[in-house]
Amino acid sequence: MQYDESAVELVREALIITLKIAAPILLAGLVVGLIVSLLQSVTSIQDQTLSFVPKIVVMVVAAALLIPWVAQRLVEYASDLFRLI
Repeated sequence: MQYDESAVELVREALIITLKIAAPILLAGLVVGLIVSLLQSVTSIQDQTLSFVPKIVVMVVAAALLIPWVAQRLVEYASDLFRLI
């Protein structure tokens, strides 16, 4: 089966951009999750919502703060796509 090399490259670039955009948000959630888990183990509080809510809040805040950066990456990718057409 033959694939057009430019199409494969475009898909590869799209996946890399997706990973670059998602990584900081997921990393923020991971760090907060680790901190909350550590605090839960030290204080013996085993409430499930205690770990879930702070992670969601931090990830939403991180996403809101990163909107200009994400938009810039997407604009760069879109301009590369249109240049190839």
